[in-house]
Amino acid sequence: MQIYVVGGAVRDRLLGLPVQDRDYVVVGADPQTMLAQGFKPVGKDFPVFLHPQTHEEYALARTERKTGRGYAGFAFHAAPDVTLEQDLARRDLTINAIAEGEDGSLTDPYGGVRDIAARVLRHVGPAFVEDPVRILRLARFSARFTDFSVAPETLALMREMVANGEVDALVPERVWQELAKGLMEARPSRMFAVLKDCGALARLLPELEKLDGVPQRADYHPEIDTFDHVMRVIDVAASRGEPLPVRFAALLHDLGKGTTPADILPRHIGHEHRSVELGEALCARLKVPVECRDLALLTARYHGDIHKCLEMRPATLVTLLEKTDAFRRPERFEQLLAACACDYNGRKDWEERPYASPARLRTALAAARSVDAGAVAKAAGDRSRIPDAIHQARAGAVAAALRENG
Repeated sequence: MQIYVVGGAVRDRLLGLPVQDRDYVVVGADPQTMLAQGFKPVGKDFPVFLHPQTHEEYALARTERKTGRGYAGFAFHAAPDVTLEQDLARRDLTINAIAEGEDGSLTDPYGGVRDIAARVLRHVGPAFVEDPVRILRLARFSARFTDFSVAPETLALMREMVANGEVDALVPERVWQELAKGLMEARPSRMFAVLKDCGALARLLPELEKLDGVPQRADYHPEIDTFDHVMRVIDVAASRGEPLPVRFAALLHDLGKGTTPADILPRHIGHEHRSVELGEALCARLKVPVECRDLALLTARYHGDIHKCLEMRPATLVTLLEKTDAFRRPERFEQLLAACACDYNGRKDWEERPYASPARLRTALAAARSVDAGAVAKAAGDRSRIPDAIHQARAGAVAAALRENG
């Protein structure tokens, strides 16, 4: 029985990065051996055990055989005669197929150390094509390891997988899981660039892929291309450490520009409403969590209004606060402002340009919330007049606050 550290822990140590979790592979053992030593079984599809003291995962060395379409179509074989090299052969990338023995020695049959030095993401072997999740994982690693490139032969295999329909077999939950992880990486735009390059983006997120090459007005968008703009926006969100709902909202905010009639380009009149419709369909298809979905749709609908809020009268500002549910959901409203700030600064040469909308809307919200709605309602008398009376009182408070703040 031999135990090795494998996968991300070895890779990250070689890259000089902090090691978060350690995964172990056990060679020369069977389930009975593990149970006899106090390990707790947790694996359903193949034998994985938790260490009795550390609770870290230990998996028996195994091979796998393709039995059907998609990422779940595999049969696994774990036995004492499965070698370490056989176990490493089923892994996705060479940089994840390195094992470290208890004495610190490395087993690297597929050139992972070489590819780490060369900063290359390369598949281990031809079995890569059997699991479409690997396309998403590689794209996600590209967003994390921003100085790595994809090996040409690996990109060719990914294109082959897309052409063969393997990507179409992915279940929505797994697609969302990998996209969400990728959005939380250092440069999420690299994930979408890889997906676009191999053809998977058009299959998984066609609404986003349609933004590629769509022009915008150069005076508002010096980068011109809408896909380029959206990629800049999600990278700004990442650089600011924004949470997942803000990053997802940044990704979806301009989907409607992909359906703008050609005869009015580069203008995009009414794209906000179209963005909401497309965003609703995308979120339903991928079963996006409610928190991410709601902020994304709110951002798609109101980002244009928020950008223009400096031109709004106090009563219109109050209406905007009401429509965005800022009074009941101030924390989500802050996330909406953050997404809009990323949109504003996610343009070529606009990265450091001051964005005044959030401060104005915070001032307006604070003033409007200072109004005693109960007292206003009581004074209104007629119940039918209460909503308008509260609205007018809030508008008056906002007007006074804006005068005071210049």
